[in-house]
Amino acid sequence: MTDETAQAVPKIRSEGGRAAAPHRVLSAMETARGIDAPAATVAKPLIRLFGGRVGRELRGRRLGHPLHPLAVTVPIGAWVCSALLDLVPGSDAAARRLVGIGLLAVAPAAVLGAADYSELDERQRRVGFGHLVLNSLGAAFFTGSYLRRRREPVGGKILGVVGLVVLSAGGALGGHLAYAQGAGVFRWQSPRPQAVDR
Repeated sequence: MTDETAQAVPKIRSEGGRAAAPHRVLSAMETARGIDAPAATVAKPLIRLFGGRVGRELRGRRLGHPLHPLAVTVPIGAWVCSALLDLVPGSDAAARRLVGIGLLAVAPAAVLGAADYSELDERQRRVGFGHLVLNSLGAAFFTGSYLRRRREPVGGKILGVVGLVVLSAGGALGGHLAYAQGAGVFRWQSPRPQAVDR
């Protein structure tokens, strides 16, 4: 993130002048030095793997912004829709298929996220590592949900709900990484001053 971008990122404040509680929780990950070692261990092979032309393409060079946020809409959309179908009687098979579609979409989204992760700075990497862990855990719950739905639909549905909760926490960290920390912002273009309406 450039100095200009960092200065442009506002801090969310409550009426009392302090940062709002959810923002404080998310921001705490930025200073969680205890996860530096595993976060760096994950980053090392990714930096080598995505350091060339392929990595640039996966980070969205042609589009002008990261591809990962686009890719994650498929598993998220499939899993949210499966949860909604769980509320409709007689829709168990359709809901299970949607869970499976979401699982198939995890791999490309993860590859694109890994390409982005390879270029994060230290503070961003801490948040990115939390995002990675929670989303992996969420995907594991949905894998269990898919496998369990055939023989025990209620248990499979419960695992799906837990997966959505975990995934939401991971998504909140991803949002913080993108919008509060500016990961991937102005990667392929220089900041332009905004026009002022007169």
